[in-house]
Amino acid sequence: MLSIDRSIVEAIVAHARRDHPDEACGVVAGPAGSDTPARHIPMDNAARSMTFYEFDSMEQLRVWREMDDRDEEPVVIYHSHTATEAYPSRTDISFAGEPGAHYLLVSTRDPDSEEIRSFRIVDGVVTEEPVRIVEAGVDPHAVQSYMFGQSPATVDYECSGR
Repeated sequence: MLSIDRSIVEAIVAHARRDHPDEACGVVAGPAGSDTPARHIPMDNAARSMTFYEFDSMEQLRVWREMDDRDEEPVVIYHSHTATEAYPSRTDISFAGEPGAHYLLVSTRDPDSEEIRSFRIVDGVVTEEPVRIVEAGVDPHAVQSYMFGQSPATVDYECSGR
């Protein structure tokens, strides 16, 4: 089961809505070995695609080094599907390289609601797991600001430097 703070889920959904119609992607880091998602890290979709996501290799290297320096690991790897259900595609499955991570998918195909689902993907085997959204259990200040929908306004997705 994935237990995740509501503010982090809201930030992920906001990121997905902001990048729509392209797929959004990112990571939620947490203390190594804790299985606790604590720090939302939105990333750029280098593919800039409506049907595929790819972390920018330099950004990924920077983020993974930063997590290592902070004794963190990728607890959640997320991305959005813009026109299909929130279920891993064959490509998603083939690129799932973190066997300990929760793979969170958000479907933004319906402009009025989101479909949020989590999966474990190990050696090509996909197992859906329940998602439990908790209230401010990790850090109520982990997400500084977020908004829903697309807007020309600037959105700050940076997380506090704790």
